[in-house]
Formats: sequence, structure tokens, C-alpha cells
Amino acid sequence: MTTETPPAPDDQEGTRFRRIARGVPHRVQLYSRLIYRKLLASRVRDSEVALLILAVLIGAVVSIVTCLTGEALVLIRVVLFGSHEAVHLSSGEGIDPIRLIAVPIVGSLIYGFVAWGERRLRARDIIDPIEANALYGGKMSLRDSISLALMTLFSAGIGASVGMEAAYTQAGSGLASRVGQSLRFRRQDLRVLVGCGAAAAIAAAFNAPLAGSFYAFELVIGAYSLSALAPVGMAAVTAAVVGRTFFNLEPLMVIPQQMPPGNVDFLYFAAIGVAAAFVGVIAMRTVTGVESILQQWRVPRGLRPFCGGVVLGGLALAFPPVLGSGHGGIEVTITQATPFLLLLGLLAAKLAASAVSVGSGLRGGLFSSSLYIGALLGALIGQLAALADPLLGTESITFTMVGMGAVGAAIVGAPVTMILLVLELTASYSITIGVIVAVLLASFGVRQWFGYSFSTWRFHQRGLKLKGAHDIGWIQDLTAETLMQRDMVFVRASDSMESTKAQHPATETGQLFVLDDEGGYRGVIDVATLHLSASPTGGTATRVGDLLPLKQPVLARKTPIRAMLQLFEESELEVLAVVDSTVTRYVLGYCTESYVLRRYNQELERRRSEELGHSDLYGPAEERY
Repeated sequence: MTTETPPAPDDQEGTRFRRIARGVPHRVQLYSRLIYRKLLASRVRDSEVALLILAVLIGAVVSIVTCLTGEALVLIRVVLFGSHEAVHLSSGEGIDPIRLIAVPIVGSLIYGFVAWGERRLRARDIIDPIEANALYGGKMSLRDSISLALMTLFSAGIGASVGMEAAYTQAGSGLASRVGQSLRFRRQDLRVLVGCGAAAAIAAAFNAPLAGSFYAFELVIGAYSLSALAPVGMAAVTAAVVGRTFFNLEPLMVIPQQMPPGNVDFLYFAAIGVAAAFVGVIAMRTVTGVESILQQWRVPRGLRPFCGGVVLGGLALAFPPVLGSGHGGIEVTITQATPFLLLLGLLAAKLAASAVSVGSGLRGGLFSSSLYIGALLGALIGQLAALADPLLGTESITFTMVGMGAVGAAIVGAPVTMILLVLELTASYSITIGVIVAVLLASFGVRQWFGYSFSTWRFHQRGLKLKGAHDIGWIQDLTAETLMQRDMVFVRASDSMESTKAQHPATETGQLFVLDDEGGYRGVIDVATLHLSASPTGGTATRVGDLLPLKQPVLARKTPIRAMLQLFEESELEVLAVVDSTVTRYVLGYCTESYVLRRYNQELERRRSEELGHSDLYGPAEERY
């Protein structure tokens, strides 16, 4: 057996030096990258110009993603339905009837198993842009967003009566959020960036930058603010320009010239608005009704889409235009004269198909479906109006567009978005005036009779009391753990009064936190109270614990600030301890009512100043978390 001669001491030292030398460039490169990323993030985060440039870049990327996803949907439908006419399924023309029935049924069966597996792998709910901006400061998972977009593409490809807008906005907002988190954006700026992603997606999907911008303001950001105007607007415009340049985006439909509506016509438009509110409430109630029925029948989650696919296939046999989002159906409703009874049947069938698709678990939204339902409703009321005044027959397209905007506003909950969408589609000011009347009445009716849009109603069903994307998450982020102070002075409940008074003379200020023999929290007393108070049980207090016969209330670490203020008011205490648990009651810190109130008011003022575009309006600018 041969033995290897160990290297000499000099050789060992040389080897060790060479190893260190080889590691130095790697460490220097790593540290340089970290420093560069931090410097870049701080520069981008602190610059409004950088935010604007980033919004433009996001608009371009989201436009490309949206257009490519749309092209993928076209390819999937052509392959599955075996006809180029399947590009717009809702046109109901040129497709084999057997495929109209078989593809939704077989496809929904496969979809159910795929969705079941995807949910098991994910093991958490997907946060959409509205929820992210309302509760989580704009933080979204890009992986979850891609997953939702692919599942929506799947369901739309097999003919589900849903739109792709949910996928577009989820993917766009998820991408924007991921970029903002990588650059360590502050809460408010990250929320704006999520809005930029959603605005770009809608602008590219409909070739409508104005509608995309206000979709972001109304639904995703929850408010219009000067600080968000430029980034959101530029993201939407960039998305539309990129789509037109590289993907030849065209208007959703071409509207022939219409006669401007007369004064009496606005009465019919008002009727459309009221009817749209009624139809919108029915649509939203029907979705949750389908979900409730499937739950009561205890249908396994993986088989619920199949149940929806069977119903959808049956509806498609009688009314082929119920498949798909409805873009082709809108065009047919505008360009062709449809008999009254067929319009009525299509309206009922489309309502049922949309409710069954969403209620059974097929991914997608009701944005496009609500537009088609509205177009059918408007055409119906237009025909009824023409019976009373035959001259109104020349304004059938106007009635159709008014109905489209009204039902869209009732279900989606974005009235200004719908008004601007119709304006961009028709380029007609006179038609848009009629749309305004119907949209306002539809939105008012839904608020009075129902109180929610479809997106916020879905949150309500999950137990989230959200009325929109207004930032209420900061209230949950300001917890006892983040606000507590740690300069506690402890005494034992078993300590004698004489020794405690000697250690803490009357000239001393502050609070004493009283612990029991196991180290658990009993209560808090002032030093002055220690010297002046008698025992609340009568007689002379001999122990510090005699001053606190009952355990005082405590704060858990994650108690939000609103709950803290309520507990301060109910307990009538000025100081509350923060403990690890209500069982051990080990003290981690304490909160004072005055400090909590001051921090709450500071956050309210800060958010108000951000909405007005002046970060230091109510005082010096502070670092936002």
C-alpha cells in the first residue's frame, strides 16, 4: 500500500492562499451585485420619473402577453371546434353541432381533474388585483397569477361562457407586482403599479386605453389620484399602441353612423338602466345559487365543472351563441336584425350559461359576458320601443350599445369604464350621452337592491367584507407587535409594598408591570398609584398584587390597531400589555392609548395626502412601509 506524502508547511499555506484568492472575485462579484441592486431599487423607488418609465415598460410587456394569449385562445378554439369560425364562438355560425355539445362536456370533465390537481399543488387561494390592493398593499404571486391565467385560457378554450379579461388583468397585475416587489416599492407605489398592469391588460384586450385606465382607477386602485394618473394612463396608452403596431389590433366592432337620440329617447334609456340593474342582480344571484346547489348536492369539487359543462352543452344545442365570451354575439346583434323571441331566448340562455360556467368552477370572469347580455337587453327594449314609435327602429344600434354599457356597469361595477368603453368603440358622443343615463341608473339600482358588484360580491361570499380596492390592509398591518414599546419595569405581585416603594420612590414616573409567580402578566400600575392607593379589597395593602385583584386585559401580538383602540375604550386603561399568548401571558411590550391614537391619525393623514398628491401636506414626509 502506498502512502501519499503530506505537503510541506509552505505548500499548505500556498494552497490555502490560492483557495482564498479564487473565492475573492466571486465574493466581490456577489457583493457588488447586492449593492447595485439596492442602489438601483432605492433610486427607482424614490423617483416619480422612474415609476413612469417602469409603467411604460410594463404596459408594453403586458400588451404583448395579452395579445399572445388571445392568439393562443384562437388557436385552441380552431383546433377543438374544427373551424375558423370558432374564433368568435358566440357568433354561433359555421361550427359542427356535435362539437358544440361534445367539446364543452368532455373539456369540462378534463378541466375538473386538472383544476383539482392544480389546487392541491397550490394549497392556497389566489389573490386577485382588487384583493391585493385592498388588503396586501399590492403584493401578488406571479406564479399563482400565471396559473389562473392558464386555467382561464383552458375554460375559455373549451367554450365556457366566460371572458378572458380576468386572466389578462391577473397576469398583467401579477407581473407588475412582482417587478415592484423586486425593486422594493413602497406600499402606495406598488398599488399603483398593480393598477398599471390591469390598465394595460384591458387597454390591449379592447384596444381602449381610456377604458383601461379607468378600469384600474375604479376597480383595482379604488380611487382616482394625481399621483397615479400619469403611470396608469401611460401604461394603458403604451399597451394600446404596442398592440396596434405589432398585433394589428382593430376596434372590437365597427358601428354604422346613427341618428342622434331625441329627448324622448332618454326615457327609454332610463328604462334600460333600471332593467340592467335588475338583470345584473339576477346574474350575480344565479352564480351563487349554482354554487349553493352543487354544495348541497355534495358534488365533489373535481366534478363540478363537468356538471356545468353538461348544462352548457345542452344550452349550446338550442342556442349556440351562448358559448364563449360574447364578442361575436355582440357584433351579430348589432349588424343583423334578430327576431324578438330569439333575442329573449338568447338573453335567458346567456344568463344561465354564464352563471353555470362561473358557478360550477370554470375559471373566468363576467366582463365580456355582461357586455353581450347587455347588448341583448338593449336590442330587446329597442324593439319594444319601435312598436310604440316606428321611427326608433333606425336607432336599434344605439339601444344595443346603451344596454351593453348599462349591464356591464351593473355587473362589473365600473360605470366610468363602461361609458368610456362605449365612447371608444363607437366614437359617438350622442350615443355616449344615452349610455351615461343608463349606466348611472344601473349602478344606482345595483347599490340600492344588492350593494355589491360581481367582484366584491365574490369577496363577500368568502367572508371578506370588501366594497372595493380601497386600501384597508394598512389597518391590519399596524398591529400591537409593530407599535409596542419595550422599556418595561417589572415587579412581582408577591413583592411587599414597603420594598417596592423603596425601590420606586414617588418622584419616579412611569408604569410598573406586575407579574405573578409564574411570570405571567397581572396588570400595570403607576408609581404614583403605588404610593397613594389602598387595597381595593379593603384594609391595608401588604403586597403589590393586592392593588390588582383581577387580571387586566391584554393585547395579542397581531391585534390590529382598530381593535386596540376599541379595547382601550372598553377597558378605560391608558396602557395595555402585549403578550405572547393569553395562556402564558408573558409580556413582550406595551402600548399606550395616546401613542396608538397618534399613529392612527398619522396614517390617515398620510393616505389622504397621497391621494391629493402632496406627501408632506399634513406634516414632514416619512418613510412609508
